[in-house]
This record gives sequence, structure tokens and C-alpha cells, in this order.
Amino acid sequence: MNRLLVFISLVFTLALTGCAKPVPHDYTAFKQSRPRSILVLPPVNQSPDVNASHSMLSQVTLPLAEAGYYVLPVAVVEETFKQNGMTTPQDIRAVSIAKLHQIFGADAVLYIDVTGYGAKYVVLASETRVTATARLVDLRTGKLLWTGGATASNNEQDNNNNSLVGMLITAAISQVASNMMDKGHDIAGITSARMLSAGAPGGILYGPYSPSYGKDKS
Repeated sequence: MNRLLVFISLVFTLALTGCAKPVPHDYTAFKQSRPRSILVLPPVNQSPDVNASHSMLSQVTLPLAEAGYYVLPVAVVEETFKQNGMTTPQDIRAVSIAKLHQIFGADAVLYIDVTGYGAKYVVLASETRVTATARLVDLRTGKLLWTGGATASNNEQDNNNNSLVGMLITAAISQVASNMMDKGHDIAGITSARMLSAGAPGGILYGPYSPSYGKDKS
């Protein structure tokens, strides 16, 4: 009986924990910083796919611009680093905050890590999934302004009401097609939009070039 009571108590505690509200994001430093321009560094790729870094880099400008920020042209930024002998995201990330501010003059820098990218065959499905995390740092003070992350998958809207044989064939074809056409690039765009769009809970604040600037519900 005692064991049963302990088990019931544990289940009840876990249920309460699962229903607890997420801790609100602290935007104090972000609001004090009021960044207008953002320098995006080439993402550090932690996945086995060599396309991940450039694919994600090419997708981040749109959501940041739509959120109301000026984004330094990512191709120009990358070429600037190359001209100075830095060709890998890891080398670029090692550059100090002060040096980045001196060279580019932006208000903030965005660091991105791609932790998952590409197609995987999972039992009865071939899934293309892209996962990334990001942090925004003030280039003038070095303060952390915001952190976030997102995941997107091509299976989110797939129809699972297929026969077993049909699901196996579809999965095999999907994986081959994804590998040939780099379907992860499109999924990276969704991940980027989810991670960097303003107005969402826990997302970045609207920038000064947005009509919604200063109207965030945070």
C-alpha cells in the first residue's frame, strides 16, 4: 500500500510539473540595448551534413529583416573573413566581440549552431529535419540579449494513413530525393523563420524598422 501511495504521489507531482507554465524570457538587456543592426556569423555545423552551415546562413536574413532589423549582407561578411584568412565558422566564432564591432560596426552579433540537418530513415518514414539554436549578443557591451532555438521537419504535415508497403516505398523514395535535392535547405528556411521571427513567445523583439517596434507583448 505504501508503495502504491508513493507511486501515485510521484505521478501527481510529474503531472503538476508538466502543466507548469514556462518561465518568461527576460528581455531586460534586449530592451536596454535597442539594437538596430545585426551581424550574422556563419553557423557552426554540429551535424554530419557539410551543407548545413551555408544553407542556414542563406535563410536567416529574411526573418530578421522582417522583424525590423538591418542585417549586414552575409555574403560580404563571409568574404571579409576569408580575405583575413578565416574560412571556417569555428575560426570566425573565435574573433572577439571588440574586434567584430571594430570591423563591422554592427550593434549586435548573432551566433548560430546547427545541431541537426538532413534526412534520416526512421523505421517507416524518411524524415528531413533541421534543428538550430541561436544567441544574440550586444557588440558594444558584450551582454547576452537573447537565446532561442527551433526545429522543423518535412513530416509535420505528412499523411500517415498509408499501407505498410506504401509507407516503406514512400520513405525510401523520400530519402533518396532529399539527398539528391538537399531538401534540408527548404526545411532550414522554416527552422530559421520559427527561431528568428519576432512576436512569438520567447522570440526576438521587433526591431526599429518594424511598425510593431516597442509593441511586443513580452
